[in-house]
Amino acid sequence: MGGPGEPPEGTPEGAPGGGEDEYRSVVFDESFVRAARLQEYSAEERMAEHTPAVRRRPPLHRGLSRQALLLVLLVAVAFGTAVYMGVRHPYGSAAIRRPPDPLRMTVIPLAPQGKVPGTTDTDHLYAHSPAAQFRIGAEGIPLPASQSTAHFSDSQVVAALTTAKDYLVRSSLYPEVLTGQQVRPVRVLLDTDQLEQFDQSFRRPAADGRHAPTGWMVRLDPSQAELADAKIRVQGTLTAAETDAATLEVTADHTFVYALRPTGSGGHAQASLFTVRRQLQFRFDRDDLRLHQAQLVASYLQAGPLSCAEDATDRLHPLLAGQTAKSGGPAGTDPYATGSATALCGTLATSAQPRV
Repeated sequence: MGGPGEPPEGTPEGAPGGGEDEYRSVVFDESFVRAARLQEYSAEERMAEHTPAVRRRPPLHRGLSRQALLLVLLVAVAFGTAVYMGVRHPYGSAAIRRPPDPLRMTVIPLAPQGKVPGTTDTDHLYAHSPAAQFRIGAEGIPLPASQSTAHFSDSQVVAALTTAKDYLVRSSLYPEVLTGQQVRPVRVLLDTDQLEQFDQSFRRPAADGRHAPTGWMVRLDPSQAELADAKIRVQGTLTAAETDAATLEVTADHTFVYALRPTGSGGHAQASLFTVRRQLQFRFDRDDLRLHQAQLVASYLQAGPLSCAEDATDRLHPLLAGQTAKSGGPAGTDPYATGSATALCGTLATSAQPRV
């Protein structure tokens, strides 16, 4: 007898062997059955009256689902928003920003009316001078309470004030800058569009109101004077204001007082006070705020005791204890006063000197 599923007479002659049947090539797999548009009812369903043998299945959705379409739409909206925000980015591009104005600078030497007072006790010098209540170093440059403006946040105003303070500290208090050994600590804080003017000031100093190194920083003649006390006294103010929707402006007005003695004296010579008043005007656009840089657009410096006969363009040449100079200018000028001098060389007021 034939096996299960085989005809009693066995496999007919000429038929395919191995249990294969001639309809094997048309057997439908499961996916084909599930996709069929017609589906047979079950026996129980066919028992119902007037029920056809088969039912038509709803067509398959071969397009994108609603969730997929929504996802595509969200991605497109996000991409469009990113492109728009890139175009409207608050920092803009360097190609459209306004270049900073060249620095305008004024350096006014103040000549003493007699001998420069001095003593070996620097604490005594400071205690008997208008700088007696000044703070030491960077503590004398406190940041004011800041507030946001119409177009700049509080953090942006603080960034502008902090950069201005850093510039004052580096250009007025760093020993390596004071002695002329370094300029880089100051240079790195400047807007890149001002670097050419800065570099030219040190390559070819000129008394043209644009290229004096002493307009950028306090720069003493190291062959003549050195610090007798590292605790430089400072007092002044910083103020910030918005000039337009794209610009913040910071105004600095500070007086720095240095105790100096002759270079190489080894501390045995008398010390004297050298006073420098600096009034600086900074501008900041949003690129400057982001990069911690500043545009220095105005620098006004009064310094003494100096001799009007000495060139103060490249370096300051302080008159030290016991030295004298010819008077210059029409009237005494006090760097501690709040008014501004207008002479290109003035006389150092007696009240500005220590009483020793």
